[in-house]
Amino acid sequence: MYDDILIPTDGSETISETLAHGLPLAEDNDATVHTLYVVDNRMTAAATGETSSDLERSLEAEGHDAVAAVEEQAAQRGLDTVSDVDKGTPAKTILEYADEYGIDLIVIGTRGKSPREKVTSLGSVSERVVDNASIPVFVVRDA
Repeated sequence: MYDDILIPTDGSETISETLAHGLPLAEDNDATVHTLYVVDNRMTAAATGETSSDLERSLEAEGHDAVAAVEEQAAQRGLDTVSDVDKGTPAKTILEYADEYGIDLIVIGTRGKSPREKVTSLGSVSERVVDNASIPVFVVRDA
């Protein structure tokens, strides 16, 4: 049913809960696990000069560490992995990656927001992915 499963990561602790659901799905379907970290270009655009370059390098290094952690856990289960660190707007880049690589399922984590946080935010990455995906999205809420 699912040959390729995308598990995006932002390097936060919520990935452990997401992997607890996504990796068994990959095992059950003998699927390849794709993991993606997106360096948010809006953050680097807000910085200037040398600060921008330093920030971009720092975020890229964080991204490589984040996808390596996902790869390691998938490998412990004998799963094939594909990883990427890309630049862009996170939700849009996740959806473009899914289209480009023929992803069958996106497993993405979220954290619960209070009503006040929902009103003041522009929407979460997971919400935007769910709203715009043409494939199934499994959302894992951080406990």
